[in-house]
Amino acid sequence: MVGWQVPPASADAGTQPVGSVAIPDGPAQTWIVADLDSGQVLAARDENVRHPPASTIKVLLALVALDELNMDSTVVADTADTQVECSCVGIKPGRTYTARQLLDGLLLVSGNDAANTLAHMLGGQQAAVAKMNAKAAALGAANTEAATPSGLDGPGGSGWSTAHDLAAIFRAAMANPLFAQITAEPSAPFPGDNGERQIVNQDELLQRYPGAIGGKTGFTNAARKTFVGAAARNGRRLVIAMMYGLVHEGGPTYWDQAAGLLDWGFAQGPQSAIGTL
Repeated sequence: MVGWQVPPASADAGTQPVGSVAIPDGPAQTWIVADLDSGQVLAARDENVRHPPASTIKVLLALVALDELNMDSTVVADTADTQVECSCVGIKPGRTYTARQLLDGLLLVSGNDAANTLAHMLGGQQAAVAKMNAKAAALGAANTEAATPSGLDGPGGSGWSTAHDLAAIFRAAMANPLFAQITAEPSAPFPGDNGERQIVNQDELLQRYPGAIGGKTGFTNAARKTFVGAAARNGRRLVIAMMYGLVHEGGPTYWDQAAGLLDWGFAQGPQSAIGTL
């Protein structure tokens, strides 16, 4: 089983168009900027180096759920669904949830309990992971392998992906109107102990960056900070993916780097492409 890789400190396989303005550095050790609609890659750094994806892999689970589940279908959560390290949306054993509610909990607050409950609906965790990996292969994401539905470490390790693959998977997800709607929601109703309560989207780029249209955050000790997301400006849409974020006190934040990558990308013309997703 091939593990994740941390590039040497001296490695810099960054690629951008000749003569373009230098892209500011930041916490993410690997990243990519691409056109969400055409798939043209504008710039990248070590975009094919594998790292654990953490919760960004939940985008792949969402794609499988959207393919296979009626959003009005229901499941009664069981105790096993909730026995997971949080972040959690607050799934309660014995309570009934729709697939749509679970997708909200999965994508807005990165609920690991929501991931487990969706996996329950998809035939169990092993079956769900197999379907996620089959979906990745169908999308051409050859350097992606999920280990768990949530992105947490599993018996076989952390799983892996690359900035290139995360961007390609997110591009496929954004082609689904319901996924695009959910990932852009600032909040959504979710079943609680006293009726519905509001859960709030944890994607800070939605609040920080004008034109942000959705994204998925992630963090584990092995993965460090990860993110995949998109923004629109003047009729153009870009996707970025960032992995293995090493944030240093006093240095640029992950969101600073995300904004810098998007600003740089929007300043480039379509002829600036260096490859495709």
